[in-house]
Formats: sequence, C-alpha cells, structure tokens
Amino acid sequence: MSKLCPQCGAPAPENTTKCEYCGAAIANNTTSATAQPAPQPQVVYVRQPQGVNPERANWPVKNKVVAALLAILLGSLGIHKFYLGQSGKGVLYLLFFWTYIPSLLGLIEGITILCSNDENFQIKYKCRIG
Repeated sequence: MSKLCPQCGAPAPENTTKCEYCGAAIANNTTSATAQPAPQPQVVYVRQPQGVNPERANWPVKNKVVAALLAILLGSLGIHKFYLGQSGKGVLYLLFFWTYIPSLLGLIEGITILCSNDENFQIKYKCRIG
C-alpha cells in the first residue's frame, strides 16, 4: 500500500516522510487511496477588460452615417435594410417601392438613425460602429 500526501494528495512510497511533489511532511500511518478524497480543482475567475463585450465581438462593422444616408436617399428601394443585414425587410421595400410608402419610411428611419446614440444603434441592428 502507498501513502497519500495530506497537502497535495499525491501518492508517496511507504518509506518516505516527505512528499516529492510539494515537500509536505507525511505521517507514518498508512492510508489507502480510497480513504482520502481527491483534491478539489481550483476555480479561477478571469476578469474581462472594460469596454470589451464578447457577445458583440462577431458582429459586423457598420457605419451609422452611411446607413442614415442610404435610408434618406435610397429608402424607397430599401437599400439601407440590405446594408444593415435585414434582407427580408429590404425585399418588402423593393416590392412596394411604387406606393411611395417605403420612401416615407426610409426618410423617417434615416432621421431616427442619425438621432439615435451609438449604443442603441449597435443593439438594434446587431453591428459594431466603424
């Protein structure tokens, strides 16, 4: 039978009094490997630096001014929706461009994009400011 180190739990030969791994003193009484519980793993917490959001790291980079100009100038065709990654809405704008409703909506959206702050723009369109 082998002894176990009380400090690190490593197996030690019978005739030693000091652990060869951590250097702790080992008592003369013998213990079996099943009598002592396995050492618990240590939990290490890693702190993220300020300003880094891992959820947004993979979002595409978009320019807020470009999106607003596309909405104001080409809003009737829905080009700003394609630029912002909303292809389904862009197709709807293309289908109904002849009704002039998309052009009015594009004008309103362009002004809204220009007036919104960067954080709201990033969250709404799932993009990073470039």
